[in-house]
Amino acid sequence: MRSGKNTSGQVDPISGGGAVAAQVKQPPAAAQNRSEPASAPAARKGIITLAVDIGGTGIKAAAIDTRGAMIGVRFRIKTPDDATPKKVVATIAKLAAMAGHFDRVSAGFPGVIKDGVVYSAPNLGRRWKNFNLEAALQKKLRRSVRIANDADVQGLGCVSGRGDELVITLGTGFGSVLFVDGHRIHLELGHHPFRKGKTYEDELGHRALNKKGKKKWNRNLRAAIGELAGTFGYDRLYIGGGNARYINFELPKNVKVVSNEEGLLGGIALWREAGAPRGSSVTEALK
Repeated sequence: MRSGKNTSGQVDPISGGGAVAAQVKQPPAAAQNRSEPASAPAARKGIITLAVDIGGTGIKAAAIDTRGAMIGVRFRIKTPDDATPKKVVATIAKLAAMAGHFDRVSAGFPGVIKDGVVYSAPNLGRRWKNFNLEAALQKKLRRSVRIANDADVQGLGCVSGRGDELVITLGTGFGSVLFVDGHRIHLELGHHPFRKGKTYEDELGHRALNKKGKKKWNRNLRAAIGELAGTFGYDRLYIGGGNARYINFELPKNVKVVSNEEGLLGGIALWREAGAPRGSSVTEALK
């Protein structure tokens, strides 16, 4: 599930998103070269965090202030076709230069990552195993860095911190994380059996969306929501990721689609969580 080649190395600012696209296939390269500006340029306030989202098809970054407000625009560069650690780190450095001033970095990564070290990255290749991405970025960017799974970062920006809250992300793959009263528990549901011998990622990843079309993809998603409700008994389910915009059915009252803007707050919360005493919840760290 890799992206197409990026022979030009051109920066692709992110499209606005929201409305369901007429076709599921990726638009031509020219149509992808759009920006995703903040609603209004934010005045700098306190420490500036460079929030990075590393995906299987695109790597995004934006500078945000302590309120989670975007400063300038959010930039996107296509993920290198051969997404080695060296190439991904170099791509993030390009985005950092585009974003301007920042004091620290937070990054969401599509795989299992602990204490800054990557254990697996199914959508980026095998060369990531045991790679210390946090240390590599700190050396390259000369700033302090915090890294977590991309679904975890999305969840940090949107959960209430009360009860059992499940977060899933629909993008190149299928990300997942569970929060219990604000404490996060990373999950790898994407590779868990879902139906007919296939995994959640097999049925709800971007490849499935392209292959099966929106109608069947939405039918599978509806079934997945019911399956996850029975498995976790969650109080709330949040759905993020770029492909969440293709949802075309009415969601249950305790299920909500969250935007990229809400996800930016996760970059701030990740730092606050990192500085919290051991055993304290995310919501306590945000106070």
